[in-house]
Amino acid sequence: MIKNLWLMVFFLVLSWSGINPKDYFTWILEVAPAIIGTAVLAYTYKSFQLTPLVYILILLHCIILMVGGHYTYAEVPLFDTLKEIMGSSRNNYDKIGHFAQGFVPALVIREIILRKNIINGAVWQGLFIIMFCLGFSAFYELIEWWVALATGENAEAFLGTQGYMWDTQSDMGFALLGAIIGLLTLSKLHDKQLEHTSAS
Repeated sequence: MIKNLWLMVFFLVLSWSGINPKDYFTWILEVAPAIIGTAVLAYTYKSFQLTPLVYILILLHCIILMVGGHYTYAEVPLFDTLKEIMGSSRNNYDKIGHFAQGFVPALVIREIILRKNIINGAVWQGLFIIMFCLGFSAFYELIEWWVALATGENAEAFLGTQGYMWDTQSDMGFALLGAIIGLLTLSKLHDKQLEHTSAS
């Protein structure tokens, strides 16, 4: 039931996202991680089911990617409005995406580490998770750079720098912040669901 609801929401948002997006090339680049991630979840569903919390977080992250893909990260309407209200010079929807890029993987990696007993000790586990998320964010910035080099001006909407010279560093900073906040706020709830998973 939950799986079917998850898939229904995913494909409804994906379908909406793919109808007349701002730019199809950017849409493909932004939505591809969500599609690949969903394929991996489907492949591993029987052998390694995740907790409901992690599945919900992954779905929310996918939705963030698909909304960004539809409008491009620099032109999401709600954040254009917020930009005007706050007197900002840029649309900051991309920062939500990069925050999620740390917040969500932190719980995914945490679940794998705990269930597979990969690392002992809460401090070492937390340190590894944060370092992994920061490393993943840095690698994603490299991917953006490689895409920009390969496609030239076509990648501008994908990069979404909006003229901000510290965009790459702030993206990684938001991912780092997301990972830390994810661990601090959801670890207890995650532990309860993990106990239920182990018992079942």
